[in-house]
Parts: sequence; C-alpha cells; structure tokens
Amino acid sequence: MKDLIIIGAGPAGITAAVYAARKKLDFTVITRDIGGQAAWSSDIQNYTGYQYISGPDLAQKFREHLQQFSFDLQEQEGVSRVEQIEGGFQVITSSKKEYTARTVIIASGKRPRLLGVPSEGKFMHKGVTYCATCDGPLFAGKDVAVIGGGNSALDAVLQMVRIANKVYLINIGQGLTGDPVMIEKVQHDPKVEILNETKTVDFFGDQFLKGVRVEVRGAGRDIPVEGIFVEIGLVPNSNCIDFVAKNPAGEIIINGAAETSVPGVFAAGDVTNVPEKQIIIAAGEGAKALLSAFKYLSTH
Repeated sequence: MKDLIIIGAGPAGITAAVYAARKKLDFTVITRDIGGQAAWSSDIQNYTGYQYISGPDLAQKFREHLQQFSFDLQEQEGVSRVEQIEGGFQVITSSKKEYTARTVIIASGKRPRLLGVPSEGKFMHKGVTYCATCDGPLFAGKDVAVIGGGNSALDAVLQMVRIANKVYLINIGQGLTGDPVMIEKVQHDPKVEILNETKTVDFFGDQFLKGVRVEVRGAGRDIPVEGIFVEIGLVPNSNCIDFVAKNPAGEIIINGAAETSVPGVFAAGDVTNVPEKQIIIAAGEGAKALLSAFKYLSTH
C-alpha cells in the first residue's frame, strides 16, 4: 500500500506530485496525459514567471520538472473507480489495474461539454472537435465555426484566424461574455463573422463534416464549414468517485485545506468547487492538497 495516489497530472496533480516527491512519500500518479487542460491553451500570459508561454510548452515544462524525481508514473491510464477499503483506498484503472494507498488526491480536472445535437457523434473527429490547440492546424485555409461565447470560444477564434480562411463564431447568448480585450480582438478581425442569439440545430455532411445548421433569431440557415470547434464549457471528471460530497455541477466540494467530506481523500484544481478555474490557482490548490495529505499521514 502506497502513501498516496494522485489522480491526474494537470497543474494541480503535477504540483502535488512535486511536493510529494520532495516530502519523500511513496506515491503513484495515474493520468491520461501530462499538462491537462493547460496543454490546450494557445497563449498563456497570466502564469507567474512567464510573460508568454504556449500551453504545449508549459506542459513540457511540467514534464521536465516531474522527470527530476523518481516515482511511479502511470501515464495514458484513466481511472474508472475509487473505493474505500480497510486502512485506505483502492483505485481501479480503465485497464482494470488496481492500486491501493492510505490517501488519495483527486486532481482529474474537467472535460469538454458536448453540444448534444443529433449528428455530434457521427462527425466527432470527422470535422467536429473540442480543442483548437490540438486540431486547429488540420483546418488551415478552410472555413470553420466556433460554438460558444466565453473565453474558451474566443481563444479558439483567435487561434483559428491565424490559419483559417474564415471563422464563424456561433453564440446562443445575446452577446459575448469573455474578457473585453479578447472580445475586442475578435470583433475587429475581418475574418470573423459573429452570430449572436444563434442556436446550433445540427451538423451535416456525408463521411466528413460539410457544415452546421443554425437558427438565427428563429430563421434557419446552413453555414458551409469543414471544421467546428465546440467551446461551451467543461464538465468535472468526478464520476470515478461517488462517496464524497459534490455540488449540483458535479464538482467535488472541498474546504480551505483541500479536504473532501471523507478523511484521507483530498481534491484540487478544476474538478473541485474552487470558484476560479485558472492554471495558477490549480497549481496552488495542488500544493495545498499535498500538504494536507502529508499532515493527515503524519497524524494517522
């Protein structure tokens, strides 16, 4: 039985792992990737120490930091279930492997929210994507659409105007809700057509996506595009654990010490109910979660 299992290796999980290694704990990190949502961002300009860094570059910095330490890293591995057992917890992975530890830190982050239109599954990864940083270059020189009205949608638009022929911004709300600076950039870009008060009805095409069907204030319109980026928010990856308290959004409820409702289980980052979802906040919460876990191990 390990001292600790950390689930996830985004900013929260990586910071927790660095602190755990420095505390000489015997621990395992289980994660699908290194960097988490931070790796999806194109331009990061608010992470202390970097006036500018891209998401993939920051994820690589995270990886290099982790490689300074020796510990058990299970990469490209998801977690399907966390269970309580005598003396600790058991973590079962998507490949049916089992790990046990005295404490657990849930730092599994969030995943993109699906749009829910009928043909979404049909065209997923065939023109419909959820990460402009990951898939944007596939649509260079083409007409694309971004669905959403917040910062993630604006970020996707600002990435795509650099390489796409035209970008439609489809927003169901009356106006854009992101940072004013980003809104201004999008509004003044000649490649961008903003469609507010516009509902996405469905996608169309044959083997691959050919366009999006929308309603603009009740009037139907078909927009021919070869790529669509769905940017309508995120859902917490908290389904793997069902014995801790969560809020209606599915976020794990924690206190100021990153403690959940169950002693020995801690949580950090975007999977929790911490108000602001920022890279630097997630990193700080990861450090806090580990220090609380270390204190728990020291006193039990």
